[in-house]
Amino acid sequence: MADRHSVTGAHPLDPDERRVLERAETEGIELVRFLYADHGGVIRGKAASRSRLAERLGSGIGHTVAMMAMNMLDQLQKVERLGPVGEVRIVPDPATFVALPYAPGAAAMVSDLRRPDGSPWEVCPRTFLREAIDALAAEGHALVAAYEPEFTLGRRVPHPSGGLDRLVPADDSLCYATPGFNQAHDYTMRLVRALQGQGLHVEHYHPELGHGQQELSIRHAPALRAADNHVIYRETVRGVASAMGLWASLAPKPLADQAGNGAHLHLSLWDRDLRVNAFGDVGDRYGLSPLAYRFIGGLLAHLPALTALTCGSVNGFRRLTPGMWSSAHVCYGMDNREAAVRICSPVGGDAEAAANLEFKPSDSSANPYLSLGAVIHAGLDGIRRDLDPGDPVDVDPATLPEGSVPRLPTTLAEALDALEADELLMNALGPLRATAYLAVKRSEARAFALQDADYELFHHFRVF
Repeated sequence: MADRHSVTGAHPLDPDERRVLERAETEGIELVRFLYADHGGVIRGKAASRSRLAERLGSGIGHTVAMMAMNMLDQLQKVERLGPVGEVRIVPDPATFVALPYAPGAAAMVSDLRRPDGSPWEVCPRTFLREAIDALAAEGHALVAAYEPEFTLGRRVPHPSGGLDRLVPADDSLCYATPGFNQAHDYTMRLVRALQGQGLHVEHYHPELGHGQQELSIRHAPALRAADNHVIYRETVRGVASAMGLWASLAPKPLADQAGNGAHLHLSLWDRDLRVNAFGDVGDRYGLSPLAYRFIGGLLAHLPALTALTCGSVNGFRRLTPGMWSSAHVCYGMDNREAAVRICSPVGGDAEAAANLEFKPSDSSANPYLSLGAVIHAGLDGIRRDLDPGDPVDVDPATLPEGSVPRLPTTLAEALDALEADELLMNALGPLRATAYLAVKRSEARAFALQDADYELFHHFRVF
């Protein structure tokens, strides 16, 4: 791609780019991280110096194509066209610029992976979500979403017998109990300020069920921004902890004997101008429109395959067990926290505008762009094919006769088999992205199958 910011100044800066350069100068930013999420769910990137930032806003930073064949253990997989030959550019989105409160002198932007000529690269996860958003827009809709993340706060300490490091939780408080608020107070206040300083609107916070477990949610946003927000959130949760000598992990199950960390996905469809919630219908007993039920039908039809993308790690399936309110069954229901899709009670005076769904088999080890994009494609398939989700389940599905409600996949390998057999999602991913994703994830499933639980827990709390 030609340098848009040449020394001749022939290509003028757009307003977002000008703001980035002005902020970098006035706020003393020396390094700007260009971030992306890979197929292993890891947030990676490179950093540009302030002296080269004007140039790099246009050209991006060079990057090997092979990194999208790297798994979460930094083991490179053999994927044709994703080897030692080939170059992409990490091209930042100036609209996502944030100064990092936990890393003075540094800032970050979420980025796309583009070809050297500037065209979209078919393996870029952010491009995948954009394509899903465009497909939805062609039907007259826009998706609004919010992740509802949980994480474990503690300390990373050496194993007393010389084994792998352990994560020791910061407290052993009870669920929602006030000692949990107090023991995590200093960290939480720094986190809230850091998130709000980056333009993320904090909605609520509480100590959760597990030891050291925290839940802090931020406000919903249009789909692409929601995924970008989750990248910034993940980085901030861990960055603030690191600056305080603590360790925070968003891994689905960092402690085997404690509750797992989800990142439940709240969803609603609106008209393209974001004025009317297409999911709402006050005349329905659950407050949902026929369109919403068809969307649920699509989610349920593709749910086994979806979990390979929304719970994209070996550790994620340790969390999806009956009785843990994380969802383990293919069903939906009104305020049913054991169902994979929960119809949420409306909040506020306008029930129709507040209508939304909670997709529960979702966690922060997933690539948020692939996860949200796949959910859109599945729901859109339900709309297009007028899929009936069947009757809602208004009891704990685990109490029903065995086999009456299908189980979700119980391992990553099972979920990957379901994904590979799902024609719609495989076509949406495209040949190279699908091949690379399956190769990366199957390699993780094999690697952890050869090791014990301590090895799995360590590498997940270390990475996520």
